[in-house]
Amino acid sequence: MQDDNLSDIDINDQKIIDNKELNIFEALIPVVILMSLLAYNIFFVEGQEWFGGYTNQIILLIGGFVAMIGGFLNKVSFKIMVKEVWENLRSVFTPILILFFVGALAGTWLVSGIIPAMVYYGLQVLNPSIFLPASVIIAAIISIATGSSWTTSATVGIALIGIGSALGIPSGMIAGAVISGAYFGDKMSPLSDTTNLAPAMAGTDLFTHIRYMTITTVPTIVITLIVFAILSTTVDTTGSADISGLLATMDATFNITPWLFTVPLVVVGLILLKTKPLIALGIGVTLAAVFAFIFQPEILNGIADTKIGAITNAILTDTSIVTDNPKLNDLFSSGGMNGMIWTILLICCAMVFGGIMDAIGALARITKALLSIATTVFGLFASTVISCLGLNTIASDQYLALVIPGKMFKKAYQDKGLAPENLSRTLEDSGTVTSVLIPWNTCGAYQSGVLGVGVGEYFVYAVFNWLSPFTTLFFAALNIKIKLLKDK
Repeated sequence: MQDDNLSDIDINDQKIIDNKELNIFEALIPVVILMSLLAYNIFFVEGQEWFGGYTNQIILLIGGFVAMIGGFLNKVSFKIMVKEVWENLRSVFTPILILFFVGALAGTWLVSGIIPAMVYYGLQVLNPSIFLPASVIIAAIISIATGSSWTTSATVGIALIGIGSALGIPSGMIAGAVISGAYFGDKMSPLSDTTNLAPAMAGTDLFTHIRYMTITTVPTIVITLIVFAILSTTVDTTGSADISGLLATMDATFNITPWLFTVPLVVVGLILLKTKPLIALGIGVTLAAVFAFIFQPEILNGIADTKIGAITNAILTDTSIVTDNPKLNDLFSSGGMNGMIWTILLICCAMVFGGIMDAIGALARITKALLSIATTVFGLFASTVISCLGLNTIASDQYLALVIPGKMFKKAYQDKGLAPENLSRTLEDSGTVTSVLIPWNTCGAYQSGVLGVGVGEYFVYAVFNWLSPFTTLFFAALNIKIKLLKDK
């Protein structure tokens, strides 16, 4: 989920634009072109050589341009399209600021020795044989406590990537474990925006929704833990044999002390106290800068001519700390705020595409087409899942993937005699958790940028996220724990 507060989201203002002039084929043309170009880029273009590395961003803009032409042909004014694009861009203003602050956080936590300290102590505590399932559990606990998968990744997620990489575990596996745990906690926490939004859209209460979600969520997280336990036995942790060497190198490079954990504890504590994420992250950056002056003066002197200059570099631009170990050299580097530019541009371009698709009525038309084929109870569940997945892909926004199907399918669930928690659970099982699997979705772009691992690398290992929609469909197909309305 995004780190906006639910109080900032007026659910009643979430409008769905319907355009009777637009047919389903016209609505799908921009989607088909978008997917075709993205597929061509993935399978036939080496690396990201198009457009100076900003291929996905340009493709999203091309898709938006095609949608805009479709809008003109179906009597949608340019003013309406610009208004919807602006609303979309405005909705991600806070997440963009959070991304900048996370970049600054990563840079200052590196030069202050916080991340090296996490890796240093983590290598001694987390055994390679249990590292992956332990990462799922740690991320889940933090996410339940904070209600935010974003905060979880920006704190313990970064540390776990560092520790696991030093142990020789593939970064895709580590990111998959972190994301699986983070989205389990995000989904089940009463502090989470999406956990509040889904029942509000379906017409049920928060704790009924959470209790009903356990029916599909608990089996899914158990299977996820089993998968990561099995994966742990297959990983050749070549780095584990050299732990003593890694520890010695870190000891020689940084002033490692438990006092450095004060900063992440303060940040997590502020989040638990429901402090605004920007304020919590800003305090984390400031404290890390102070700790860098106190504990790592030699590191700062090696980065720039002045200590203030070194801190500024860590916040804004690329920072690398050279050690005697090449593996640690790759680990102890940060892009600062500058490292988040690619991700931020991806989010902005996705919002342009999603905004135009919404303005021309394409999102409503596609959702209605899915609703029209839902003639059975299972068909209704399947249509909801497909709608959520499609909107995560097309609208590139997790909230819209909950709001639009929630409004469109609510009456259909009532007509089938199904309790509203069936809809709210399905929205979360297929909308909340799959957003991170789409590279240009705000969640996928964020997690990829923060963890430094591409969506393509962690996709298959984000077991909880891609398994959840299948679990909810499995329970629907076998009619397991499908709650009916009392009056039916």
